[in-house]
Amino acid sequence: MDATQFIIRNAKPEEFEAIGKLMVAVYSQLEGFPKPLEQPAYYNLLLNIGDFTHKPSTELLVAVTSENVLLGGVVYFGDMQYYGSGGTATQEKNAAGFRLLAVSPDARGMGIGKLLTEACIQKAKESKLSQMIIHSTKAMQTAWKMYENMGFKRAEDLDFLQGELPVFGFRLYF
Repeated sequence: MDATQFIIRNAKPEEFEAIGKLMVAVYSQLEGFPKPLEQPAYYNLLLNIGDFTHKPSTELLVAVTSENVLLGGVVYFGDMQYYGSGGTATQEKNAAGFRLLAVSPDARGMGIGKLLTEACIQKAKESKLSQMIIHSTKAMQTAWKMYENMGFKRAEDLDFLQGELPVFGFRLYF
């Protein structure tokens, strides 16, 4: 499959549960990332991913096949005050962000993460915002490399600790 065979769109409410389960499965398998028993509130947040869509300027985007098979998802924040991370990111102005990017293990290496990231960047540009804010962890090396290849730069001013887990900020200006 090539990237033109995938559709990026807003998730439908009836898909929220499946997306949440996909996110829990993906994040709980990351080497070096806290497990559900270590951070139950975080995994509850993932399981209820559709709740983010109740916040203003917030969208749950999905990547699906033409047959509507779910391949991945991400939460886009058009207003950083709803971003919900630790650190200073929620005070950023003229910025959008995205969090909780997850790609099904079956779809890895197909460019799904990049397509979802590009969709978020496009939304921010269409809203005339000047930057995109994201976070990653050492456990997310594949995503980390992808973000850097797409032009994101480390932004230490956005770093924070989630419990014992160091979370690293990135910024892309456009």
